[in-house]
Amino acid sequence: MLLIRRSRAMTCLFLSQLLPLTLSHSHNNASSTCKPSRSFYYSLAKNAWGSTCPISLPAIRSFASNSSIEATRVMQSMTNPESISYLTQRDAAEIDEILMGPLGFSVDQLMELAGLSVATSIVEIYKPSEYNRVLAICGPGNNGGDGLVAARHLHHFGYKPFVCYPKRTAKPLYTGLVTQLESLAVPFLTVEDLPSDLSKDFDIIVDAMFGFSFHGTPRPPFDDLIQKLVYLHKCNQTCQKSSLIVSIDIPSGWHVEGGDVNGEGIKPDMLVSLTAPKLCAKKFSGPHHFLGGRFVPPSIVENYKLHLPPYPGTSMCVRIGKPPQIDISALRENYISPEFLEEQVEANPMDQFLKWFDDAVAAGLKEPNAMCLSTVGKDGKPSSRMVLLKGVDKDGFVWYTNYESRKANQLSENPRASLLFYWDGLNRQVRVEGFVQKVSDEESEQYFHSRPRGSQIGAIVSKQSTIVPGRHVLYQQFKELEEKFSDTNLIPKPKHWGGYRLKPELFEFWQGQQSRLHDRLQYVPQEIRGKQAWKIVRMRV
Repeated sequence: MLLIRRSRAMTCLFLSQLLPLTLSHSHNNASSTCKPSRSFYYSLAKNAWGSTCPISLPAIRSFASNSSIEATRVMQSMTNPESISYLTQRDAAEIDEILMGPLGFSVDQLMELAGLSVATSIVEIYKPSEYNRVLAICGPGNNGGDGLVAARHLHHFGYKPFVCYPKRTAKPLYTGLVTQLESLAVPFLTVEDLPSDLSKDFDIIVDAMFGFSFHGTPRPPFDDLIQKLVYLHKCNQTCQKSSLIVSIDIPSGWHVEGGDVNGEGIKPDMLVSLTAPKLCAKKFSGPHHFLGGRFVPPSIVENYKLHLPPYPGTSMCVRIGKPPQIDISALRENYISPEFLEEQVEANPMDQFLKWFDDAVAAGLKEPNAMCLSTVGKDGKPSSRMVLLKGVDKDGFVWYTNYESRKANQLSENPRASLLFYWDGLNRQVRVEGFVQKVSDEESEQYFHSRPRGSQIGAIVSKQSTIVPGRHVLYQQFKELEEKFSDTNLIPKPKHWGGYRLKPELFEFWQGQQSRLHDRLQYVPQEIRGKQAWKIVRMRV
């Protein structure tokens, strides 16, 4: 049997990771009045480099507590825009100087992380299959550098970026970013090359013209470029097709703290704030506000009393506030996949399954062995749940569970079930239907003892589908059993726990395609000259 071991990433949320390891940015030249004192620099550096870094924020303490309910409440409050910190122009400039002073960061490091944060924020909402053509309009300062870096990452993420960079900076950092884009054959457009209506040629416009250090009135050619973006909002209001605008840190032309003062400025669809939102972000009314980056040290968080949301997993961006309400009926994906043709598939459906399973593993999809198990008891009421495939061979698909659970009771009443695998990243599904029976005690015993000790104890504690007064009961029972078996190498497998095997009687392989013309190939059993064989038929979608 090919045993498929579950590989679940162990997520360790250290306190420093729960702090906003965010990207301080738009590091344009700050005025001399924004520089903090030398003693302030060193006090921050001492806190950052010391063996301990005391944190006094109540929300951070809550995350460190054992109460998952409290942690959830705090996390929800932190994604509320009213509870998040907003920086003044002076504070934003000070933080940049501290990062590039005693804390040892370089401009190119900050710029690289900023551009990556912007690119990943765009990917979160605007998929390249629908929003492929991206124009990055870059200013002469560091905000423009962020746009150049974002364009490079977007190219590698599958978009087709274009760059308008009218006031190039001669510094090596910027010429290097231009060279990198040119090596990828990313087109550079002059202002004169741009159409009067940008929506004709571009799906997304990245506004990377001015950052939080900009003062005064935009000068040519940026004044006209800003007006082109203003025009896009007017197009949206008249229900015409229009490009979407993504602004980096500050919508260009806005006052850093006052926002769009006269109400005639850019109206971005997405704002990607860096380090922490600037005060003008309170005036942002678009549907998507993200915070980008994650590396500001705890010393800065503490000294500036920053209250920011934690980043999920390894993401470089996190949404601020709730996503906009949408029409569920309008949600759809236009799948782009290779054709799935009869002459290309394996004659044996199990071979075809293993081929697709290997593709899912190679693609790095999370838990490719996760499957939906559906059962029906004698009352005719179906139920479904996600379980993990733990073995597959010529005889079928194996998973393990509690023999006293609801699914086990239904299988004892009706030993037929269906499995559904869904691999989102590949636009694929596999359905399997068949007869279910328990695996041998020896097979269950062998797999049980291959599991981590914590999982073995958990199988004893968890009497599935029964009522428990609270999580504390499970935790207490777990600790008692952990103590009981502390001097025992072999934990006995409980009698009520073991495996099932579904022997397939039907397979269906589904490959998503454009315009809902999906490929559905079914393998149905048939007998040819007294031998069992599989017939492949195409189903209508």
